[in-house]
Amino acid sequence: MKAILVHQCGGPDQLKLEDVPVPVPGPGQALVKIDTSGVNFIDIYFRIGLYKADLPLIPGMEAAGVVESVGAGVDAVAPGDRVAYAMSRGSYAEYAVVPAATLVPVPASVSLADAAAVMLQGMTAHYLSHSTFPLSKGHTALIHAAAGGTGALLVQMARMRGATVIATAGSPEKAARARSVGADEVVLYNTHDFEAETRRLTCGKGVDVVYDSVGAATFAKSLASLKPRGMMVTFGNASGPVPSVEPLVLSQKGSLFLTRPTLGNYVATREELLWRAGDVLRWVSDGTLQLHIHKTYPLDQASLAQTDLAGRNTLGKLLVKP
Repeated sequence: MKAILVHQCGGPDQLKLEDVPVPVPGPGQALVKIDTSGVNFIDIYFRIGLYKADLPLIPGMEAAGVVESVGAGVDAVAPGDRVAYAMSRGSYAEYAVVPAATLVPVPASVSLADAAAVMLQGMTAHYLSHSTFPLSKGHTALIHAAAGGTGALLVQMARMRGATVIATAGSPEKAARARSVGADEVVLYNTHDFEAETRRLTCGKGVDVVYDSVGAATFAKSLASLKPRGMMVTFGNASGPVPSVEPLVLSQKGSLFLTRPTLGNYVATREELLWRAGDVLRWVSDGTLQLHIHKTYPLDQASLAQTDLAGRNTLGKLLVKP
């Protein structure tokens, strides 16, 4: 089968298209014929070595496809099932062996491409809005990169839960996208100080929660945008990792809460996984959740897909198709 391999951490040129044997599922595993794979910043973090893994590795943390075969002891899925998954590395390939317990059924009304597009980012938006800081009417949230894949989904879920959303975006086009999915206010952070604008829009009070996937470039001002006892949720490193924080700073800025969550801890059981994925796929099916797929690349252009994502000039989700 064809797969993208990384033999040495580094730039996009380290993504090599190679022929490798089709893997064989072991006990508790399923072999999935990949229809579409999602492209995410976590793939870049593994490629550059920010997140550690044994080499060589096949990138890709989410996909949708059809079960080809199963290993011993698997009864959750069967050959022929349409499935999707996230948080199992190796999806930049024609086939992947995946723990069967991580696979979720894809409704007939949802395309495999849409399922691949929404698994990681959709479930991330779900846990952020429903669990990390459970939003409700009366809350105000600051959401960075609101026109991106996760950001646009998070804006929609925040509005579904009744919260007011202040969004940031990097261009007028991205600002329009953020507004189209429900943002109440949008700040162009390249031309406006989002901290000052957030304070102005909240009459000096600050927001209840900041959802920040950008990282180093926005962290300090995000903290300063919170109201006393607000929560800072840093869940990405698009501009680089957040530097170390002295706990006393949280006290000085109003007894703030700081968390650095990851999806794996919020789909720790199959029941939780099925809840989050089931909600997200149902919302896609009935039109409650709008998806925007920016571009689909052939597998041999995976390096271009990651370059485009890292350049932060895309609007919506990027996919790779074997």
